[in-house]
Amino acid sequence: MDVISNTFCAGGAVLGNGTWLNVGGNQAVTWGGNTAASQTGGGPYDDWDGGKSIRLLDPCDDQSCNWVDNPALYMTTRRWYPTLETLEDGSIIIIGGNQWGGFVNSAGQNNPTYEFFPSRGAPIGLNLLNDTLPANLFPLTFLLPSGNLFIQTNWDAEIFDYKKNVEYRIGEIPHSVRTYPGSAANVMLPLTPANGYTATIIFCGGTNLQPDQWTTNWAIAAYPADDTCVKITPDVSQDWIDEGETLPDGRSMGQFILLPDETLFLTNGANTGTAGYGNNTWAIGHSYADNPLMQGLIYDPKKPAGSRMSTTNVGKLQEERMYHSSAVLLPDGSVWISGSNPNPDYIAPNSGARYPTRTSAERYFPWYYDKTRPDPQNLPSQLSYGGPSWQISLTAADLLGAMGDNLPTAKVVVIRTGFSTHAFNMGQRY
Repeated sequence: MDVISNTFCAGGAVLGNGTWLNVGGNQAVTWGGNTAASQTGGGPYDDWDGGKSIRLLDPCDDQSCNWVDNPALYMTTRRWYPTLETLEDGSIIIIGGNQWGGFVNSAGQNNPTYEFFPSRGAPIGLNLLNDTLPANLFPLTFLLPSGNLFIQTNWDAEIFDYKKNVEYRIGEIPHSVRTYPGSAANVMLPLTPANGYTATIIFCGGTNLQPDQWTTNWAIAAYPADDTCVKITPDVSQDWIDEGETLPDGRSMGQFILLPDETLFLTNGANTGTAGYGNNTWAIGHSYADNPLMQGLIYDPKKPAGSRMSTTNVGKLQEERMYHSSAVLLPDGSVWISGSNPNPDYIAPNSGARYPTRTSAERYFPWYYDKTRPDPQNLPSQLSYGGPSWQISLTAADLLGAMGDNLPTAKVVVIRTGFSTHAFNMGQRY
């Protein structure tokens, strides 16, 4: 599929009707990430400036679909590393970013605003993004059951009533920076009948650096990543809670994937350093991270505190997955893992570079993958908030199983897999 404008460092989400939205990105570039002479196509990549782009894709099964990248739909401001979150009416809020990129943000190119798609008018200022420089790109944003947004960026966090444009600041997140480039694993835990569909958000890993330490005149790649996990339930309490259990290793650029059994799969990342790349003498090749973590982990929020993390029977990655890697749940219940390129250009995997461009993909197969699957009938093709009820038909074998014990635990799970980029999945939800 052809994408006209440069999607590098864009954000994304899915609209309520199933259309994927991809927003912002980078200017047209040439080798080394340098600005291309032409911003409307030309070698070597033949891309257009993507800083204001809005791209739409309606998925299809017959390979006939393609991206709509129409300048008439573009935003009025540039957004590099913006965050998108789908709202309860199916529209999308677009938050933050900066104009031209860089390791971290700066006042001169900050875009401390939000807007909507479909458009509701000019961008609106968000104070949080003025107060959280420089590590405020890809602000971690979650739609709460209350209808408010929870936003965490750099050391700060707030509950944001976007309907009234009112920001309610809460206490600083403990221990470390969880947003890019610290890049902690983060996700909203499963919303279930057992917890009353109450939203709890967890953050694991990151980097313990203060705002004046996000410079490139020291060996960031050797700096240990954080190993702590903290949680918050914003609609109930604005207090941060320590998980009471740390990761086996400090991890930056880790990624949580929600699995159908209510557990979280943690993959990807590095034990030292942060996201980012450059030509610094201390960089590992170009990478600002080192010591990749290959061992996956399962986090089970239903288990008692202190025993929720396990590596038992969880496989290891075959290749490092650090900056610019991704992971996403597939319809068959396995997890697709791909990418990693802490370099300004493509570097062939057989080049001998310590951390080349990884063009391969891997799959993680959870414990349930090879089990007998139920075969539900009458599943609806579309779901909506407050829509009509429906009945699902299951066979006696599905409900009873070999031991006659499936019925008490049978449940229907709906998971939005999210837009996967830079160690998190925008809009991932269970």
